[in-house]
Amino acid sequence: MAGYSRKNKVPDANLLASSLPQSAISRRAAIAAMGAAAFSNAGSLSFAASRQKKRNLLFIAIDDLNDWIGCLNGHPGVITPNLDRLAKRGVLFTSAHCAAPVCNPSRTALLYGKRPSSSGVYNNDQPHRRSPLLQDAVTLSMHFRENGYRVIGGGKIYHERYPDPQSWDEYYPSKTQTKPPDPQPEGKPLNGIPGTMAFDWGPIPNSEESMGDYKVADWAAAELGKVQAKPLFLACGIWKPHLPWYIPQKYFDMYPLDKITLPLVKDDDLDDVPPIGKQMAITKARDHERVLKYKQWESGVRSYLAAITFADAQVGRVLDALEHGPNAATTDIVLWSDHGWHLGEKLHWRKFTLWERSTRNVLMICAPGLTKPGSRCDRTVSLLDIYPTVTELSGLSPREGLEGRSLLPLLKNPSARWDHAAVTTYLRGNHAVRDAHSRYIRYHDGTEELYNRDRDPNEWTNIADRPEEQDRKRKLAMSLPKSDAADVPRDRTTEEGDSA
Repeated sequence: MAGYSRKNKVPDANLLASSLPQSAISRRAAIAAMGAAAFSNAGSLSFAASRQKKRNLLFIAIDDLNDWIGCLNGHPGVITPNLDRLAKRGVLFTSAHCAAPVCNPSRTALLYGKRPSSSGVYNNDQPHRRSPLLQDAVTLSMHFRENGYRVIGGGKIYHERYPDPQSWDEYYPSKTQTKPPDPQPEGKPLNGIPGTMAFDWGPIPNSEESMGDYKVADWAAAELGKVQAKPLFLACGIWKPHLPWYIPQKYFDMYPLDKITLPLVKDDDLDDVPPIGKQMAITKARDHERVLKYKQWESGVRSYLAAITFADAQVGRVLDALEHGPNAATTDIVLWSDHGWHLGEKLHWRKFTLWERSTRNVLMICAPGLTKPGSRCDRTVSLLDIYPTVTELSGLSPREGLEGRSLLPLLKNPSARWDHAAVTTYLRGNHAVRDAHSRYIRYHDGTEELYNRDRDPNEWTNIADRPEEQDRKRKLAMSLPKSDAADVPRDRTTEEGDSA
């Protein structure tokens, strides 16, 4: 559990979980057992036999979720029983990375199969259909529809400003609105930091049922409970733990404030970082400085954890519906988060950097008849790999021009040889290359960072200038994009929280 301060006592997850109603735990355990049996029976079939008919795909996205889930050991005491049980049923990728540490370009890259450096979509204010490369492109869900699927979605799949209605047969709550609104508390900011806008957190008295994500999970559960006339592609987007962290009180009660464990932070961590990297970390908002000034670090970590456990509960409700319904044995599951999140590491909050905290995300795939339950894959992979992976997994016609690679060899054998690095881009000309042992960053002005992650998992020591590391650096640089597409014209309209 490197990278966390021990000045606070680690919460007892069993004790905290006991705050959940026992009836809910018993009901979920029973349903999970039934679902496990369905998945186990499906898993006994050969891959070829189980794919004779087109299989459904449940496609779950979670916003702003880093590796703070139980199965990834990202934070001590975090409560994520549903993500953990899904991980036990398929392959958990322990080193998955986004194509961009920002919602819009990350999701655009995944759903079109094109890098930001190819499309020119680098930030949240760039409509993806304005890209010359993407204006007539076939998205992932459109490709499934072309192959005979009913494609439906709800919640946040694309960035909320650009939902791409043409990609869906049906959408909840509508093709132009990604989710129902959340209740808004009185007396904002709840964290007491002036001028925070969306950078705010705290418990709210509202019921869980009043939350937008709960309603999206309700919709997905209802669809999964139906017998399907056609093969189904169902995308379910969970908004939390995106800011603001206004979460029902019961989730805060699971994380007593005096037992919160803070990330371990090095006060001089940015001293060996080039100026562009420092600007990414220390933004105009000066988040970390203000969090410390108003003594909100423990509260912020607690709120993020509460938001994660709330999101996990909604995932659990969707999984329960699948496992207890008519489609359990005929449905593959892909669950991913769009990028990571900082909570003080590198003196930074939010995403928007090229370090591990921003680029690493959650990815797990359950394909009964192919994946072995409880598998872990430590190979370095990219969210760009999802489009070609599910295309091959579902037996669809290949889509030309995708820039990711199918993960099917790793689904069959998580230890298979894999000599590919993951590339993350933040704004034009700034890239990170991550392989099994290193992270290399090159900014648009040519300045660099290099980290030996085997010895330095917190990325505290930049070794880019060391003579003995030049061969390593040159090898990693071979994975950098050969060119950077011009920026897609920006949308001049703005929204509160768009940079959150």
